[in-house]
Amino acid sequence: MKAEMDEEVLDKAVYLYLKKKGFTQTEQIFQQEQQNKTNKNSSSSTDVSLSDPDLAKQILAFSQSESIPTLYHDGYSKLRSWTYSSLDLYKHELLRVLYPVFIHCFMDLIAKGHLQEARAFFNTFREDHEMMHSRDLTKLEGVLSPSHLEEMEFAHTLRQSKVNIKICQYSYDLLLQYLHKTQSITMLGIINEHIDFQVSPGQPSSISDDAEAFSLVGSGQDAANLINQKEIHWGLLEDSLEDRLDKSGGLLSDSEKTEGDAKEGELDENKKKSTEGGKQGGPLKKLKKDKVVGGAGKAARGEGDKSTAAPRVKPELTLPTIPTDVEHSILEDLRTRVQLNNSTLPSVSFYTFINTHNGLNCSSISHDGSLVAGGFSDSSLKVWDMAKLGRMGNSTLQQGENDESTHGGKRSYTLYQGHSGPVYSASFSPFGDFLISSSSDSTIRLWSTKFNANVVCYKGHNYPVWDVQFSPHGHYFASASHDRTARIWSMDRLQPLRILAGHLSDVDCVEWHTNCNYVATGSSDKTVRLWDVASGECIRIFIGHRSMILSIAMSPDGKYMASGDEDGTIMMWDVSNGRCVTPLVGHTSCVWSLAFSCEGSLLASGSADSTVKLWDVNTSAKTPKTDDNKSGNTNRLRSLKTLPTKSTPVYALRFSRRNLLFAAGALSTNV
Repeated sequence: MKAEMDEEVLDKAVYLYLKKKGFTQTEQIFQQEQQNKTNKNSSSSTDVSLSDPDLAKQILAFSQSESIPTLYHDGYSKLRSWTYSSLDLYKHELLRVLYPVFIHCFMDLIAKGHLQEARAFFNTFREDHEMMHSRDLTKLEGVLSPSHLEEMEFAHTLRQSKVNIKICQYSYDLLLQYLHKTQSITMLGIINEHIDFQVSPGQPSSISDDAEAFSLVGSGQDAANLINQKEIHWGLLEDSLEDRLDKSGGLLSDSEKTEGDAKEGELDENKKKSTEGGKQGGPLKKLKKDKVVGGAGKAARGEGDKSTAAPRVKPELTLPTIPTDVEHSILEDLRTRVQLNNSTLPSVSFYTFINTHNGLNCSSISHDGSLVAGGFSDSSLKVWDMAKLGRMGNSTLQQGENDESTHGGKRSYTLYQGHSGPVYSASFSPFGDFLISSSSDSTIRLWSTKFNANVVCYKGHNYPVWDVQFSPHGHYFASASHDRTARIWSMDRLQPLRILAGHLSDVDCVEWHTNCNYVATGSSDKTVRLWDVASGECIRIFIGHRSMILSIAMSPDGKYMASGDEDGTIMMWDVSNGRCVTPLVGHTSCVWSLAFSCEGSLLASGSADSTVKLWDVNTSAKTPKTDDNKSGNTNRLRSLKTLPTKSTPVYALRFSRRNLLFAAGALSTNV
């Protein structure tokens, strides 16, 4: 009698499962088999059920896991307790498993319609992951119904991707033993479905490797390693102005330089173009940045011999001809450039916007610092001429009440109108004759600073354009958008030359390589990608950030790249192999702007924490020797100086060709 009851319960569990999953045909076949079995009064099936009690138990347990949310709560709670009670040697590796299991337990409960239980589960264990994944948790907090799992891009990506976790063999064995011993079918199912383990022999990895031990497989290290093997030519352009000046030896002596700097024209010239194309404080999304612009910083890497030793490459784009007068002016700047290093820091000129009423979204500074542009939420773009502003006796950039800051009835700025939505980015051409801007209206506009007029409106993106940057040689520019693509444009064509697709989320910032053959993009998917301009192919993926990337800068010799994220972390990368050289930690909020000094010896970073930091790139980019770390600096970096502002988050940074550092930000009453 008991056997018949067990079989009946088992049959019912299987029937309910098939019905819930929508397996109609299987359900009908199963019902037919049950009817035939009843009609024939066959006892054979009872014998099978009794002969395999473990199978019956497993099926019943799986059926219960489909309908009892407490199994998720209890399963995770026990896994959590076991992990925290593990030996210290293996605990940090096992703890890596908890976060993906946690988020998938939560999303599974949501998907099954157990909304209240899912919310209770989320709130109970959320605190464990706040420190490492606070921004992800904030996004998941908005998942309130099963439909949100499909509609919300972040949640959908998580459910479709697997997580890649590095773990040693012994830790892996411990985890498997626990799962089988406790028969945690629910936890085992989540781990099998959503986690890929990279099991390594030997001792557990260091706790300091945690940042690189956890990543989505969709943008994971395996795919990145394959892509990062592609050939790349990171050197300087042949026959550039810097190259020619280097060969001619046309440098002034120390006594002839205005700033009295050591002779470094060779290196400085070779690196100048990177500064010209370098990205100013990248404009950030309105929803992602509540910034009050500001910032000064310098960046660089300054070893002249290294710059001279950089390989020369041929341009893949047809570059524009430089006018003779402009060429002479640039050569003069190169000859008189101040060489910066860890003992010779740059002079800083900080432009502060006031009375912006939180309406300033972005700022850009021309290469000689003579023009400053601001993009506003009211769809306007305003440009200040520093020479004219100086004659007015004004030291700040005022928007003024009702947008009417005047001197003798005249505005202190030139107003550019044309966009129909907030302006998120602006970039001056290398020679200052043009200004490019992007907006939430999905368009890019080219403006003439000579005629103060809109020249062209470029349409191609279908969503807001977060960033746009001129190439170091002008004529070409790159854009980054909410549509997950970046695009390469030329001034004389209305349609993009290349569409760069591959990021899993918004492309938030874009930056040109020094030689114009490559473009780097930073995304909300927490990766940076490097693209070949000629082919449109992704040739490098840089993985290591834990939040969206907001700023990128290229070193003047093109070998190194710096990227800043929403958490305040800066990563220095080796472009040749795609590896992180060193993290630069110090900022406490978003890094909105990065800039290398012209010889590449210093890096400047501007942040929402209202500071500009100067970093010694030479020590940061080298593998330290044992005696290099006498100060106890374990991050292999050297922060040379922190320049605080009163209350001005830093939006834009720019090194002039003579190595003067310009910065811009908006005074905030809320900081």
